[in-house]
Amino acid sequence: MISIDEMVAFCRRKGFVFPSSELYGGIAGIYDYGPLGVELKNNIKKEWWKNHVQERDEITGIDGAIISHQKIWEASGHLSGFSDVILECKKCKNRVRGDHFIEDKLKISADGMKSNEINNLVKEKKLKCPNCSGEFNEASNFNLMFPVNVGVGTGLTAYLRGETAQLIFADFKEVMNSARLKLPFGIAQVGKAFRNEIAPRNFLFRLREFEQMEIEYFVKPGDNKCPFIDEVLNHKINIYSSEMQSKNQKAEKMSMKEALSKKIIKNEWHAFWLAHEHMFLISIGANPDNFRIRQHKKEELAHYSSDCWDLEYNFPFGFKEIQGIADRQAYDLTQHINHSKQDLSIFDEESKTKLVPHVVAEPSMGVDRAFLLIMFDAYTYDKERENVVLKLHPKLAPIKVAVLPLVNKLNEDAKKIHDELKKEFNCYFDTSGSIGRRYARQDEMGTPICVTVDFDSLKDKDCTLRDRDSTKQIRVPLKDLNMTIWKLLSGKINFLDAGKLL
Repeated sequence: MISIDEMVAFCRRKGFVFPSSELYGGIAGIYDYGPLGVELKNNIKKEWWKNHVQERDEITGIDGAIISHQKIWEASGHLSGFSDVILECKKCKNRVRGDHFIEDKLKISADGMKSNEINNLVKEKKLKCPNCSGEFNEASNFNLMFPVNVGVGTGLTAYLRGETAQLIFADFKEVMNSARLKLPFGIAQVGKAFRNEIAPRNFLFRLREFEQMEIEYFVKPGDNKCPFIDEVLNHKINIYSSEMQSKNQKAEKMSMKEALSKKIIKNEWHAFWLAHEHMFLISIGANPDNFRIRQHKKEELAHYSSDCWDLEYNFPFGFKEIQGIADRQAYDLTQHINHSKQDLSIFDEESKTKLVPHVVAEPSMGVDRAFLLIMFDAYTYDKERENVVLKLHPKLAPIKVAVLPLVNKLNEDAKKIHDELKKEFNCYFDTSGSIGRRYARQDEMGTPICVTVDFDSLKDKDCTLRDRDSTKQIRVPLKDLNMTIWKLLSGKINFLDAGKLL
């Protein structure tokens, strides 16, 4: 696996991602997606929505506003408790995020550490500013919410949402009334969120502006039986329980069935969603062996959460969270009931009583983090070709097909083929450079199929298809071209069975 710096350089060079506002110096933790990046990112979101909403009967979606009322964040606890510990140097005024600084310096887990704990460690270990070796002021809490002034004059103070989840809770009553949902059910959302991170780092991993794909999954209180559990019982993944962590043991690969029977995972809903999310990422091209699921230790758990697991990916900078599966119980809805004085309970036909549903699982995945792991798993340097091959799953590839005329005299005929193909696929037309260089260019862009038009194409009414990963080539009749490409991209047919091998 390449380093994070090498990935940053590659993404910038190929137009996947680059720093935002760099013309004026840029802003740390904020990035723009370029021509290839926006296509890949949109494809990830499209596949997620298809898998999690379109193909499921019990999940519906919303698209909440980015600017939201102050009282939403008062009720959720974000305004009082959504903060990180900050350390400021007395001498140079350099600021660092306390838990990250402790982890970097002492090589221990500092997740969930309070300001007093970090203060004690700084004093005990005599830790100094990494910038000038000066002493730190007392650690303090720094709120991560972005305030926004709405209207003129005194107006209303609103906030850029710190997470997508709270809009689901705030809209719960409206969604229930309009969608006629019955427990168990989920409400999904894909959208931007904002956190004023003290020290954004590791490229797309920790950002100030980021995007989430999230579901709040509601069940009756105490319902730990998942009707879909059979779909995932045989699925295996590396599991790292809180007990394994406390005993300094290694993660162990096991099936969901084994994890449930050993009560390592106690809730069927958690087992289902952890496996489901791992399976989803595999289905779009991620390497299954680069993941583990890690259980939060007791000191990491939120006060309202009975259990929480993270799906983690092994980045060049270590295992890091891609997705959290949290049991939020009825905390959020109850908070909004108390603050809004509105009834957010539902009537249960079975028990003939009103109840406040529990959030048994909150599959929340960062789009940018998913993008980053997909790029790492796809990036391959081919020594024989002497170029990078971006082995993206065809579902995600920004460009599905490239049309390459062998010589300039064929440009007009090749353009007609391209124009026909682009009615169905995202296509690229390239006439610049040797055919070998153009193949290499498409390899780096992740294009699964190249269509080469030569003089035989005019005579025989066929063309050459070249496979990105194997470099094998087949000959396909022009009249069958669109259908053949569709079958190849959708996995309906093997490349070598799609035409005459050259």
